Amino acid sequence: MDSTLDLTPRASARGVGSNADTIPFVGYTAAGSAFTRAQQPDYFGWLDHVRAAAGCTRPIRLAGQLLTVEPATGRLLHARHTDAMPDAAIYKACGNRRAAVCPACAQTYQRDAYQLLRAGLVGGKGIPETVAAHPAVFATFTAPTFGTVHARVVKRHTCANRKRCDCRAEPCHARRATDPTAGLCAHNRPAVCWARHETGDTVIGRPLCLDCYDQDHQVVWNLFSGKLWHRTKQAAERHLAHLARQRGIPCVEVVTASGNVRRVAPVRLSPGKVAELQARAAVHFHAIARLDGVNPADPDAIVPPPPGFTVDDLANALRHAATQIAYTTPPHPDRAGGWSITWGAQLDLEPITTSGAGEVTDSLVAGYLAKYATKSTEVTGHRSVRLTADTIGDYADPDGDHTARLIDACWRLGRPTSTPVPFSQRPRDHRPIPGFVKRWECPNCGTHTRYAACPVCVADRQASLDAEPTQSMTGNPYARLRRWAHMLGYGGHFLTKARRYSVTFQLLRDTRVAFRRHEHQDQDRADEQPGTLRAVDHLDDTTPLIVGTLTFAGVGWHTTGDALLANTAAAMARARHATGREELAHELAAQSSLTPAA
Repeated sequence: MDSTLDLTPRASARGVGSNADTIPFVGYTAAGSAFTRAQQPDYFGWLDHVRAAAGCTRPIRLAGQLLTVEPATGRLLHARHTDAMPDAAIYKACGNRRAAVCPACAQTYQRDAYQLLRAGLVGGKGIPETVAAHPAVFATFTAPTFGTVHARVVKRHTCANRKRCDCRAEPCHARRATDPTAGLCAHNRPAVCWARHETGDTVIGRPLCLDCYDQDHQVVWNLFSGKLWHRTKQAAERHLAHLARQRGIPCVEVVTASGNVRRVAPVRLSPGKVAELQARAAVHFHAIARLDGVNPADPDAIVPPPPGFTVDDLANALRHAATQIAYTTPPHPDRAGGWSITWGAQLDLEPITTSGAGEVTDSLVAGYLAKYATKSTEVTGHRSVRLTADTIGDYADPDGDHTARLIDACWRLGRPTSTPVPFSQRPRDHRPIPGFVKRWECPNCGTHTRYAACPVCVADRQASLDAEPTQSMTGNPYARLRRWAHMLGYGGHFLTKARRYSVTFQLLRDTRVAFRRHEHQDQDRADEQPGTLRAVDHLDDTTPLIVGTLTFAGVGWHTTGDALLANTAAAMARARHATGREELAHELAAQSSLTPAA
């Protein structure tokens, strides 16, 4: 029977009265949880409290005390515990760079990456503006082929925008033969594809025959691709040094920190690169290579290269290095001769212009690389965290699809080299049936079993071997394959740069923190204290210090309603920020159009 109780008995306020229906409980839904939070008296204080991490998908919760200390005497001025704050915690953004994990933090990382990469081309943020005149090349290094895959082939582009290409594609893998069996591979599967794949087709990147494709070689190439890039950079610098000697440019004598004198080449390479996973799950690199000179008085200074060095010299050096560098990996129980690590045949080298007149400009390149810096394995369809012995079975399959076979290859090749065959694949000894063997107790763990070997200890030993992280501890150069199986073998950073190329992410973060801490100060006070303030800087000995004794309390929002409210508020703030940027750009464009030409 429905309830007939009054909501508020004997109430005469407007909108309240008797209700014959059962009051639904809305706290189970996101909207209901958000409505409950919005009804709290401290709702606006909660919004202000979580503003720093409002757009984060899974913020980090910290608990503890915030102590205000006088620096000169060490006297405690004030202490505040997180128990007195909303939700009894401090929210901090996760800072994840992957757009598929946290779009808000990835957007911040992408903007920082854009500023970092562009500063290395046009200057600013501590980099001299003279770098705009340095020769610079946008290079793309690809992986070699490991088997035939579906691809979209366009021989002649007629579209205006390659990103939205709608040109008619050629047949994927066409073959003309009179023999019907000529289009079959060694496994009696079709080696021909007459389809004209469109952009975004899920088939692109998948092998025509999974058994013909060399998954082992690809994951090993992904693992050692970082070393291949390092050797390529060194080879390009050697080529440039040899070119300088041919032109009669002497070496530069540089005094080291220990007082010794070194003779170095008068030119050096300052690159910044981003790794990208293709649809076939092979890594290729987009790099900005800038040519610098060497100042003997200040080796860390960024100076122009010697006269006579051009963009063509830089491109030729990179092309020579990419075609010459190749090496073989150490021996493996599955392949005694190792695997060959080389670059693919496709190599793109485009000069970068900083005047905005060319096809490849500084803004275009910086935006292109910053976009790929926030991506990971999403293009392959695989998304997972680091895999362990308990979760590897959910993703690895030697007879599965392309991604499952790559993960299986990582786990199989990454086993300890002292164990040629994994424990699970070792032949069992021919002993009596366990049901007729007397139970015995394992002296190590106390497990009662009838098997010849304790299954608990064997599993623990296998798990400990699987967790061996680095070559320095085990002597196994392939041990990192298991650690990076969720990344399909690639374990390097997705954005790296030379130390002299540009500023660091830490400097950008410190500048942003200092700006947020001082943005509400009076203009007079800001004028009295000019200069860039960092989070670690203090004005004088009388400025109170805030010391946090915080510990990890959890990850994520308490409820889906909290996440809905915080993310909505952050989305509205981003929309207002984007609108302000558009209006500012419009005003600047209007002012520049009204300014008379000199």
